Amino acid sequence: MKLLRHGPKGQEKPALLHSDGTLRDLSGVIADIGPATLSPAGLAALQALDIGALPIVEPGRLAVPWTGMRKFIAIGLNYADHAAEANMPIPQEPIVFTKTVDSAVGCHHPVVLPQGSVKSDWEVELGVVIGSRARYVSEADALQHVAGYCTVNDVSEREYQLERGGTWDKGKGCDTFGPIGPWLVSADEVGDPQNLAMWLDVNGERQQTGNTRTMIFSVAQLVSYLSRFMTLEPGDLITTGTPPGVGMGKKPQPQFLKPGDVMTLGIEKLGDQQQTVHAWDPALIDG
Repeated sequence: MKLLRHGPKGQEKPALLHSDGTLRDLSGVIADIGPATLSPAGLAALQALDIGALPIVEPGRLAVPWTGMRKFIAIGLNYADHAAEANMPIPQEPIVFTKTVDSAVGCHHPVVLPQGSVKSDWEVELGVVIGSRARYVSEADALQHVAGYCTVNDVSEREYQLERGGTWDKGKGCDTFGPIGPWLVSADEVGDPQNLAMWLDVNGERQQTGNTRTMIFSVAQLVSYLSRFMTLEPGDLITTGTPPGVGMGKKPQPQFLKPGDVMTLGIEKLGDQQQTVHAWDPALIDG
């Protein structure tokens, strides 16, 4: 299933993308797509529906595909070739940081640069959405706690991240720095999360090409590992690292985002995104 939320901010409605390409309204079945919907029982109830009998609706503004996210957890340097371009050693354990929940926006939302930003960068990543509570779970059982997957752009301000002291978080959690979607695709429809092609273009030029099979730590390893340090709850999101081709690693000199740039990105089976970059404008953040 491909689940999504659409409509004006604060008035989003739940929907499902049918296999015939039409958008089917779920608002007569559920009030919204939240943690309860993402549970095994919630997903099973949706899968039992006669999708073809649901009303067809025209898509509106695409929001984050679910609501109720409590944690937006990120993994750094999870592709060996990306670690190399960043001139950083391959990690022996997953590098964990957080993005603020406020950074999460819909897949086509404007990306707004923080005031004074000159080193903002792009990162296409596989997002993993938790469907049932995970606490000290084994690697063998980890994927049973995953509701589905989504495309994420882990937009990053490199000066804030690497040159301003402290942890990476301050360069990762800026408003609009976490576009998600267009859909949340249920785990059964995705199949193996370790064999998904991914790509990202800036202004029509290919910057990143990769595949999740080259991740250092697999989705199962990451869910198990994180569950040792925190309780993962339904609706929590893990974004799992990026392949090479980020602006910071460009030779002979880095390339960073500027107002007017357009990022287009996607992951196999999970759908595409497009964001236009804007200079600081709080009206665009809140719109």
